[in-house]
Amino acid sequence: MLRIAVPNKGMLSEPAWNMLAEAGYRLRSNSRQLVVEDPDNDIELFYLRPLDIAVYVGRGTIDVGITGRDLLLNSGTEAVEHMPLGFGASTFRFAAPTESPINRLEDIDGKRVASSYDKLVDDYLKARGIHADIIHLDGAVESSVQLGVADLIADVVSTGTTLRNAGLRVFADPILHSEAILIRSPRVTENDERLTILGRRIQGVLTAQRYVLMDYDIPVSKVAAAVEVTPGFESPTISPLHDKQWVAVRVMVPREKVNQLMDRLYEVGARGIIVTALQASRI
Repeated sequence: MLRIAVPNKGMLSEPAWNMLAEAGYRLRSNSRQLVVEDPDNDIELFYLRPLDIAVYVGRGTIDVGITGRDLLLNSGTEAVEHMPLGFGASTFRFAAPTESPINRLEDIDGKRVASSYDKLVDDYLKARGIHADIIHLDGAVESSVQLGVADLIADVVSTGTTLRNAGLRVFADPILHSEAILIRSPRVTENDERLTILGRRIQGVLTAQRYVLMDYDIPVSKVAAAVEVTPGFESPTISPLHDKQWVAVRVMVPREKVNQLMDRLYEVGARGIIVTALQASRI
């Protein structure tokens, strides 16, 4: 069985569970279950703390896992990023007090930096020839400057409201753009058949989330113009209608561009435009 670790809590947990469920895997029936066997799909799910997943996978105890890129890099293990999963996006930035003279990356040299991701930050700075005192904190990092523990912080930034409320401002380039990723043990090769099946299923879910099916009728004389608007993956499916002057077209299009594409198709001459959500796919 392929042993898969998933987060048991946190912002990555529910999207990860939903993705695996949509990929056809069985999940736990109650929150007390820590291990779920799914013999039909030849996998075993382990619900673990998000911080521990990269450690288990890196040591080979678990074959693959779903975690954040930030957690993987901060773990320092030998686990390998296999594929991005398209959710849980976050950005890591440096932030200093509004009135602080710290404005550039070089200004961090010799300063105290508070972060929950001490290894990630230390590696980032050392790779750029900057040495700082990295102070590990498990939470409320933004309070460390006000309390006199640190000169600046390195933390996840979304809107920046929390930082501004703490009298901090971001500076320099982002340390890391993180998101949920599928990681594998160094003992599991990239071409492992079990991993290939899992990856194909997950990719099918991602495709179904990002694309929809679009059907429309179009005069034969305007098919070429319509295909320019909706070329599809390889080529649209075109079927004859009872009226020989018209054909039916079926094509996959990006979900985020549906309304713009419908407007353009209508202008070209398409009618009866219908959009259908995808449940699963294999591309």
